[in-house]
Amino acid sequence: MTDSIFSYGGVQRVTAVIAKELAMDYDVTIVTLDKPEQKDTSLYNLQEADIHYRFFQYPEAPQWKQLICKTYSYLYRRVLPQIKLTSDLYAHSSFPSEKRDALAKELQRGNYDVIIGVHAPLSVRLAACKKQLKGVKLIGWIHNSHQALFCSSSHYLGLELRKHYEWQLGKLYKTVVLCHYDAKEYKIPTQVIYNPLTLKQGDPSLGTSKKFLAVGRFSPLHKGFDLLIQAFALFAKNNKEWTLDIVGEGEEEESYRNLITELQLEKRLSIHPFTNNIQEYYSEAQVYILSSRWEGMPLVLMEAMSHGLPIVSSDLPVCKEIMGDFAIYFKNGNINDLARSLKDATEIDWERKSKEALTIAKRFDITTISNQWRKLIDE
Repeated sequence: MTDSIFSYGGVQRVTAVIAKELAMDYDVTIVTLDKPEQKDTSLYNLQEADIHYRFFQYPEAPQWKQLICKTYSYLYRRVLPQIKLTSDLYAHSSFPSEKRDALAKELQRGNYDVIIGVHAPLSVRLAACKKQLKGVKLIGWIHNSHQALFCSSSHYLGLELRKHYEWQLGKLYKTVVLCHYDAKEYKIPTQVIYNPLTLKQGDPSLGTSKKFLAVGRFSPLHKGFDLLIQAFALFAKNNKEWTLDIVGEGEEEESYRNLITELQLEKRLSIHPFTNNIQEYYSEAQVYILSSRWEGMPLVLMEAMSHGLPIVSSDLPVCKEIMGDFAIYFKNGNINDLARSLKDATEIDWERKSKEALTIAKRFDITTISNQWRKLIDE
């Protein structure tokens, strides 16, 4: 079950690719909160597989119950001792019985042997339905880093919900996380399964374009494009040749364009919309930049390396786990250090680094990753 499958996003793409692979051996249904009119199986070539779709919408709880639930939820997060009992009550207040029962009935209709909840919130809601789904193997699938979800400045859940999520996720058969660093942070049964390379590679880069590339959604803070634009401005003061392409869309686009204008980078830095032919950008680039403040499992790194691109990356644990000493790392959030890394990237032995990139990318082959999912499902 997933919030969305018929929209653009890394999680949607990974979910689609894994679903297509599993559909070769299993009867696969995707239960989505998308509306039926959003259905577009061509988006991730879902039409290539025999997959069923169910469209589900939560009913509204009565206003009086919403008020009671919101009051308890506030008390749990701010006042009450966080123990298993209060956590279980919070699981109900944050997911009222009208919604919980409706979801359980929808899932019961499918007579499923295994149900996978995509993303942390849906995984916890799946746990809340456990008593109504007896005999079904329930698996959570976390697509963001532990730090991004539970740090004190989190834009997702926050530190006050860390124990709650662990207690609730602990009710599932297992929770899949995206790297070993995160697995150590959780106090529940987890299994590490990396995301696969989901993109069919284009032509490998020739390494002659003097172009940096960054790809991602323009959401507040997450991908760090504000940092990258400012760092490139510093870099460009002493370099008149290299350019930067940023491919993406989202609510922050206007602020990025304003920043580019303010820093007088219009001739050196370009923003491009999402495209189904993103391979062309990878093939034309010379170095890929990941400036994210947090990541679960950055698919763009595998995509870039599969085109032979060296990487400049923020020093996130998951990035270091994936790439080891291969990448040029900068201190997360540090504009000056990122500018220094951009300069270093222009001076590398490009051909050697390109070969290393192609070797690393092979570890994330879809067959290897999907076999790990099969093992989890069958065990």
